[in-house]
Amino acid sequence: MRLQFTGISFLLALTFYCPASAQRSAAEYFEDGNTKAGTGDFNGAMQAYTTVISLNPDHAPSYFNRGLAKANLKDYRGAMQDYDKAIELNPKEALYYQSRGVSKSLQEDFRSAIDDYSKSIELNPEEPKAYYNRGVSYAKLKNHRNALIDLDHALALNPDELAALYARGNCKQDLQEYAGSLADFTRVIELSPKRTGAYAGRGLAKLELGDYQGAAADFTRAIELSPNESEYYSNRGFAKNKIDDFQGAIIDFDKTIQLDPENYNAYYGRGFAKGKLNDPRGAIADLTKAIEVKNAYTGDPKKNAFAGKISKEKLDELRDQVQTHVKIENLTNERAEAYYVRAIAKSKVGEFKGALADLTTAVELNPTYSNAYFSRAMIRSASGDQMGAVLDFTSSIKLRSDYPEAYYLRGIVKNSLGEINDGCLDLSKAGELGYQQAYKVIAAYCN
Repeated sequence: MRLQFTGISFLLALTFYCPASAQRSAAEYFEDGNTKAGTGDFNGAMQAYTTVISLNPDHAPSYFNRGLAKANLKDYRGAMQDYDKAIELNPKEALYYQSRGVSKSLQEDFRSAIDDYSKSIELNPEEPKAYYNRGVSYAKLKNHRNALIDLDHALALNPDELAALYARGNCKQDLQEYAGSLADFTRVIELSPKRTGAYAGRGLAKLELGDYQGAAADFTRAIELSPNESEYYSNRGFAKNKIDDFQGAIIDFDKTIQLDPENYNAYYGRGFAKGKLNDPRGAIADLTKAIEVKNAYTGDPKKNAFAGKISKEKLDELRDQVQTHVKIENLTNERAEAYYVRAIAKSKVGEFKGALADLTTAVELNPTYSNAYFSRAMIRSASGDQMGAVLDFTSSIKLRSDYPEAYYLRGIVKNSLGEINDGCLDLSKAGELGYQQAYKVIAAYCN
């Protein structure tokens, strides 16, 4: 079962304190950021908080709120940097630690997240969400006993909190406390009759407790609510096999395999049912498939040349979407500008070797030519020289620290090379500088 962390997207810091000299304009930007965040315009909110920070660099609530905006854009690494600053400025605010913990949890850094939740609880021991989030983090680390203690505490503070009940049901199931698990999922269903996962969780508890008819009924309800979830059909098929409904089981396993052709449990269950129905050849074929599918000993997995989440093909697609904007500049005596423009023209007709030579000449003539480094990085990446591209993007950024496209492209190249954290931080910086495409890539490849 999937456990989710409780976010705090709308618990914005609402107060503003700053020196009188900047108070009016900064306060207005801060309020504008809160308004935009409240309407879901997190990009606009982030820009407003950035303006406040430029006017008042020690305003902790603006760092915190900007972190929340980034988190809502799934930029958890960028959010953590802002939470770090907010905590540095105000280490006594429990909400800051809890928010940073959520971003760490969503990056699967559960041990560090637990430290933040613990600090949040120390500062505010009556906040149930902190116990819930710490409990889920413990569960993710397979420390189910500590998880259960925290979830019990969260429910003592808020007895009908759906997320905590659902998480405790899963936790009890992992501890093989199936009767308690069944009770928690039943309460979730009473409070939220369309919570699909609760029916599935209760169905699994009933399977373990030997109530196969009841399990089949719960999986049927889960399927009604979510008809494309292959595991629900597989589990119902297992329950039907247990009550000797072999024809019904085969129908369910057929559906499972249609939705998930690699589900070896479905081949196993269908093979068992076919054997019971005197179809030995069909049983042998399915059981053989069950043995072979996703079996590490029967295949030689292909090695992926790109170590990150972004493949070569995706890297090429994302990079090629970025346009090199060429504007005419005054031609200096060194004529670096002419080499640069000629390089762009050569690259457009596929003369990449000549384009690289021209760009190299351009930066030799003018070592501060940021656009030339950027364009050479683009061509190097397209030619397969990703490490060279990273070096050129870095040179471009050193010369122009507010170059969002350079951060964006360096981020996707680093990601493709397996430097996921550094790459995603570059993407976060690109988004912070206003390059909104970065947040789509962050959502797809950084989490």
